[in-house]
Amino acid sequence: MNKREFLKTGSVGALGVMLLPSLLKASASVNRLRTAHIGVGNMGMEDLKAISSHSAVEVVALCDVDTVYLSEAHKLYPDARTFSDYRIMFEEMSDQIDAVVVSTPDHTHAPASILAMEMNKPVYCQKPLTHYVSESRAMKELAARKGLITQMGIQVHSFYDYKLATLLIRSGIIGKVHTVHAWSPKNWGYDGPPPEGEDPVPERLDWNLWLGTSPMQTYKKDVYHPANWRKLLDYGCGTLGDMGVHIFDTPYNALELDVPKTVAAACRRPNGFGFPEQNTITYEFPGTKYTSKSLKWIWYDGPGAPIVNDDLVLPGMKEDKAEEKQEDKVGDKDKISLDARVASDGQLPEQGAVFVGEKGRLLLPHFMQLPRKIVDGEYVDISEEIAKISEKYHLGEPVRNYETEGPKHYHQFVDACLGKAECTAPFDYAARLTETILLGTIAGRFPGETLHWDAEAARFKEDKANKYLVGEYREF
Repeated sequence: MNKREFLKTGSVGALGVMLLPSLLKASASVNRLRTAHIGVGNMGMEDLKAISSHSAVEVVALCDVDTVYLSEAHKLYPDARTFSDYRIMFEEMSDQIDAVVVSTPDHTHAPASILAMEMNKPVYCQKPLTHYVSESRAMKELAARKGLITQMGIQVHSFYDYKLATLLIRSGIIGKVHTVHAWSPKNWGYDGPPPEGEDPVPERLDWNLWLGTSPMQTYKKDVYHPANWRKLLDYGCGTLGDMGVHIFDTPYNALELDVPKTVAAACRRPNGFGFPEQNTITYEFPGTKYTSKSLKWIWYDGPGAPIVNDDLVLPGMKEDKAEEKQEDKVGDKDKISLDARVASDGQLPEQGAVFVGEKGRLLLPHFMQLPRKIVDGEYVDISEEIAKISEKYHLGEPVRNYETEGPKHYHQFVDACLGKAECTAPFDYAARLTETILLGTIAGRFPGETLHWDAEAARFKEDKANKYLVGEYREF
């Protein structure tokens, strides 16, 4: 891949909206899909199983830099060829692959996906779509130019409760929305110093290929592979890039948002190595037909999240006395965390979102729970509204089984490749959602400051932040 050309494509202008047709859609006789899977450990294994559970899928190639993961996957799909380097896989098997699934750490999403799309392959890529804003824009532009079927791996996008919440908001159940709160107490951050020293690279791991286009780094056990990369600036996107993509998705989709105008973070000062362990990110979005003139969006993550305020107090909730923590946080002098939140009617869901509108609030737990409307501090029965929307849009009955719900998003991608469906999270949508997420992670490098985003120019007004929109690609 030519780095200069790649970065050039990443500077495309404003984000448009379009439906992406399939290259395969014209071939009505196509009745199978030969898939190649890049990354087959952990979530990659789940993706592999879900995609291959579709009766039309034939798994023909498996790729992973970890020989243990690759061996386990090969036991399940013994007829598939195996590779450690996706570039060699494409070189040797391009004409035998119909679609590609990318389930690697975040920093490899764009390099692998772009190479696949350059070969005219439909791509299913895990969330967040990319590690850098320039990559998101490049992938969106390339998918649109080539007319490729694409899907980002946000499985809950296809779940009943999220589709229902989207339709309820668009029906005006709480009027125009002026504020969204979203949260996760997960901690994909690291506040400590960079590790010292070096450990031997395990025989199972090709460290150079794991690093890929990211800067060369010495190996340390339990720091990077297999899981903690999410905490680190060079490889992951923190809690915001992990759970935030899922929890942002429904409000972002329901309100038909574009990218934000401003973003500001309250967190500890940057350490140059890991994401902060606790973050409050505040966005301002341009208004849409479902919002007030502008929309305020507040994201909270880390232990103790969310910070409870009037918008988040549920009916019957009693807040225990809050204990203010004097930590090295910048930009939120009133930030507190509650040691306990108890309510006679229940608790705030561990993860979720609240829409605040002119006619009440809508609580959307994450996940597999019905949304609930709150007016004047009391829950309101919306069973009739739910029944009407479910009937009108053929939603059916609520399903509380991840084993049956989980594959739907994957099967939608397969069916779209076969010309039988349309993807609901194509890269056109996924790029905008991911860009929003990534702007929040960049704001974490400048706590206490408001950054102003020019979507058309794809630049911050504050030039010091622009260097984080793109990364230097290492030749590997």
